[in-house]
Amino acid sequence: MTFRMQKILVVTGFILVVVAFALGLYFVFFKAPTGPEEVSPTITEEGTEPGALPGTTEAGDRTLITPGEGELPTPEPSPVAIGGPTEVGALTLTGVTNPSLGADGRSLNFYDPADGKFYAVDKDGNRFALLPTEYPDVDNVVWSPDGRNAVVEFPDGANIVVDFATGDTHTLPQHWEDFDFSPTGEQLISKSIGVDPGNRWLVISNPDGSGADTIAALGRNADKVQVSWSPNDQVVAFSDTGALTSGFGRKQMLAIGKNQENFPGIVVEGFSFEPKWSEDGSRLLYSTHGPSSNYQPQLWLVDAQSDTLGENRRSVALNTWADKCTYSNATIVYCAVPQSLPEGSGLQRALAFGKPDTIYRVDTDTGMTVVVGTPENPTSMSNLNVSDDGRTLFYQNVLTGTLQQIQVK
Repeated sequence: MTFRMQKILVVTGFILVVVAFALGLYFVFFKAPTGPEEVSPTITEEGTEPGALPGTTEAGDRTLITPGEGELPTPEPSPVAIGGPTEVGALTLTGVTNPSLGADGRSLNFYDPADGKFYAVDKDGNRFALLPTEYPDVDNVVWSPDGRNAVVEFPDGANIVVDFATGDTHTLPQHWEDFDFSPTGEQLISKSIGVDPGNRWLVISNPDGSGADTIAALGRNADKVQVSWSPNDQVVAFSDTGALTSGFGRKQMLAIGKNQENFPGIVVEGFSFEPKWSEDGSRLLYSTHGPSSNYQPQLWLVDAQSDTLGENRRSVALNTWADKCTYSNATIVYCAVPQSLPEGSGLQRALAFGKPDTIYRVDTDTGMTVVVGTPENPTSMSNLNVSDDGRTLFYQNVLTGTLQQIQVK
């Protein structure tokens, strides 16, 4: 074979290879796939095409999905609080004033402004009048711990003590104010506010006002003194006249003893000190607000025995007021904590009015907080009380003034 013929064959082979490679690329990447062969539909006797999807009667009912149906359902309220929505029991249908746990530890005492009478209501909603007497237009009620007596204050400044065991009433001086009972209910403390600042005193008396004895001069600082009788019968009031300490908003609250004892002061962070004693008086839960809490109320705990008062101070990781808390026993506290609080609500509490609460349990030994639950309908709560058996939490609905309860155990 000549060299010319070899050259022609090589060139021809190269061309054939290129053409075959191009055809392969075309069939793989560019040629459209062949569709299925068209077949005329055949209708069966049942009216269904062979190979077609079943009709609605064959596949069963279909559930239509509407917007929002992909969300998790709201949990059903539980009979006993387990951390979520909890069933609520209504105790009254109308608003009441100043509810307080009764002496039996199972019922609430309260004043009904609708008819001017005092009542007790149990956990089943049964209520009965404590007295048949009507006291119209009562402004405020302060109950004794045993529920036997109550100081009844009227808008015109008149004050009386009602004895629910006997039905007797006793008139107190109009210049007495800011009342509180001793742990046994056998004594009464108040501020005696004379016109002259030199005649302003803390006064302890019998519940009927007799046997009054002055224990501390108030002078021009009456508005800085807060009566608060400790369960261990040692401290009767706090005075916001202590020395300022290092740090903005840090100061000392002075404890006033029943027998003019010289107790150590309590260093607090912030303003608007509000105390809540433990049942045995060994600890003090209180709330303040200041720059460290964005001027929202914050809870604190301190030891409160006479020789350890103010020691072991530690914060509680809850933003609420101490008056929205109640002790169940010496170490367990239940608190209603607003689910949201605007900055500065400690300075202006009205900013938090009506905010729904979540119930927390606080162990004052460890400082640990646990979510207990929420009322089944969002509710702002006040005047919390726990039954003696620790099972029932009573509270007042802030918006309606009605009494309600949930089971916490």
